[in-house]
Amino acid sequence: MTDTADPLVEVAVRRPALAILALSLGGFTIGTTEFVTMGVLPDVADGVHVSVPTAGYVISAYALGVVVGVPILAFFGAAVPRRGMLVGLMTAYAAFNLLSAVAPGFHVLLAARFLDGMPHGAYFGVASLVAASLVTPARRGRAVASVMLGLSVANVVGVPAATWLGQHAGWRSAYLVCAVLAAVTVMAVLAVVPSVPGDSEASGRREARAFFTSLQVWLTMAVGAVGFGGMFAVYSYIAKTVTDVGGLDRDVVPVFVLALGLGMVVGTWLAGELASWSVFRSLLIGSGGGIVVMVAYYFVAPAGWALLPVAFLVTAAGSVLVVNLQLRLMDVAGEAVTLGAAMNHAALNIANALGAWLGGLVIAGGWSYRAPALVGAVLGTLGLGLLLWSAVAHHRATPAR
Repeated sequence: MTDTADPLVEVAVRRPALAILALSLGGFTIGTTEFVTMGVLPDVADGVHVSVPTAGYVISAYALGVVVGVPILAFFGAAVPRRGMLVGLMTAYAAFNLLSAVAPGFHVLLAARFLDGMPHGAYFGVASLVAASLVTPARRGRAVASVMLGLSVANVVGVPAATWLGQHAGWRSAYLVCAVLAAVTVMAVLAVVPSVPGDSEASGRREARAFFTSLQVWLTMAVGAVGFGGMFAVYSYIAKTVTDVGGLDRDVVPVFVLALGLGMVVGTWLAGELASWSVFRSLLIGSGGGIVVMVAYYFVAPAGWALLPVAFLVTAAGSVLVVNLQLRLMDVAGEAVTLGAAMNHAALNIANALGAWLGGLVIAGGWSYRAPALVGAVLGTLGLGLLLWSAVAHHRATPAR
């Protein structure tokens, strides 16, 4: 469980912070794009003449695009110079956001959102590798966390701003802004991110063989796909929890959404600090802490405003997992470092779908809107169990000294 930088991408730059900021801008762009649809969904439904539940398929299409796009792009892009890969991915992101903005009907929009999701995971994977190569091994966790911080900040600044614009200037304007942000990211990457070679010996076949035959890779991905699902089980139903369970007015829901976003920001920063100490122990802390917070969420929910700090802690604990799962996959993927770095976001999008679906099941079964927190606690416990299995398997596979 060593924390070592990828020797194939070691480069020297005078101002790594500026380059990492440019990479983080891409995270901000992706975060804004991914979540803004939820804020303007009724407007989208009206604009393409479908019901709101039907319009919700465009959210699912994006998530499916992430899951499908990661292995395809990482498979074919392992040997591509990494700055060029980032520019290509974000250029495609700009193009598909623009297509979303001008989509004449529902089916074109659905296809555009699927295509827009495809570069998502590959961008974060490659950007994480580049960020880690710009700093010393001891600062690798902070560098990767900084890239992820862009996504967290998007939930506090980008998503509310784009949602407001979409509600007042039309939903198409929200996607247009996202296209502009992607174009700005392309220019920033070209301006300040140094040329970083790909792995000249890499091939899609080698990456796939090294990746899919590793037990540690599968266990780490399973921790993300299962253990991280609890956060989405809670996040998906926060509005009804606040109003129906907490007894608060619907006008205060944005305050709770802001708390969730701030929790992501703080948790992402904390993840980078913890990673410099130990990636694996950070995962244990994030998993265990998340379980405790989920249980607290269930019991505190009826108390109204008292739920606010607990909601903050839900996303803070989840964000500790996100960053350190990214680092863990980079460590255990071996020769499949490009695919390993990218697959984290495929696993997290599976968690998104799983958590929201299971949370909806318990609500439909007659439980209250706070019940998804118990689902989250169960998912967190399963994730912790997988993490401990990973530790045991690693110990057994390590030769005695």
